[in-house]
Amino acid sequence: MTGTWLCPTELDRQRIVDTTARARRARLMGAGFIGVAALALAPILGWWLLALFVVAALNLATQERWMARSRRPERVVATSMALTTATSVIAVAGTGGPTSPLLPLLVLPAGMLGARFRRKVVLVGSGILAVTIVAIGVVVDPTELVDEPALTIVTLALLGNVVAIALAIQGAELQHRTESVVDPLTGLLNRQALLARFAELEEQARISDGSLCMIVTDLDHFKHVNDEFGHERGDAVLREAAVRMRRSLRSFELIYRLGGEEFLVVLPRVELGEGVRVAERLRSVIKEGRPGDMEITLSLGVAAARGADVEYERLFAAADQALYAAKREGRNRVAWRHAGAATPRPVEIPTAEPIGS
Repeated sequence: MTGTWLCPTELDRQRIVDTTARARRARLMGAGFIGVAALALAPILGWWLLALFVVAALNLATQERWMARSRRPERVVATSMALTTATSVIAVAGTGGPTSPLLPLLVLPAGMLGARFRRKVVLVGSGILAVTIVAIGVVVDPTELVDEPALTIVTLALLGNVVAIALAIQGAELQHRTESVVDPLTGLLNRQALLARFAELEEQARISDGSLCMIVTDLDHFKHVNDEFGHERGDAVLREAAVRMRRSLRSFELIYRLGGEEFLVVLPRVELGEGVRVAERLRSVIKEGRPGDMEITLSLGVAAARGADVEYERLFAAADQALYAAKREGRNRVAWRHAGAATPRPVEIPTAEPIGS
């Protein structure tokens, strides 16, 4: 599964969504403190600071709503942080530049970066902040920067300390998160990660009246592989099957291991017809790929819903029923149904869609 530079894996994307929700109260408190400071300093530094604060506050207040509507929430977060930083730069530049009492505010985005993004993004973003802190002095009042560099130096030192602390905390958090939500055999996210992510997808669907498709899959006759060839060979089949399915999916198509030989694929903003085509692509990948050098096939059940009908239990039950219908009809098949619809319709599509199309 491909990602972006900001978010190379689905685990990173889930972390952004999780931390945004968990840090809501902290963001509100922080905005409140800055608002009080802006109100207290406005008679001294200028009432226009309140206008900048309102812009920054509206940006923070609408961030989660925009994230819920986006397939790339990391881009929403990055844009929001860039806007917040821009308002701070304007405030600092307009209140003295290198001698502005607001200069330390430019350290705050570094802490937010550490809570959202991986180490490389934090380092690049913090480097940009450091250059910005110096550049403000050079552009606004280079003479003052040379004559009175103390505040700039202290702000840079503070930035370095915040980055170091943020990276240390991030390392411990990522290790714990990885151990708790990643399946150690296949490297896929597990059921715990699925449930956390699905809650966010449900909210997206309700807000946008969007569709969501779910595919439940099961390797056919996998017990026979373990019984005849041993669990080591069976593990090899599972690992390679997971890799092949993950590589055949696009960046927004999410795959999880439920346990045993069962996998689940979640397709945000995808209708049932497109979901069936994705399922057929997966069926073909396993049949033709011979994971673990075994002739093994895949049965798949597909279900879809829209808007307020997007609920995990309802979709999973419908997709699971479709899966059993596919197995009853002879396995190596795709069956589908609308969540809450009538009898599942099993089908075997003879010509597979090209991988990656």
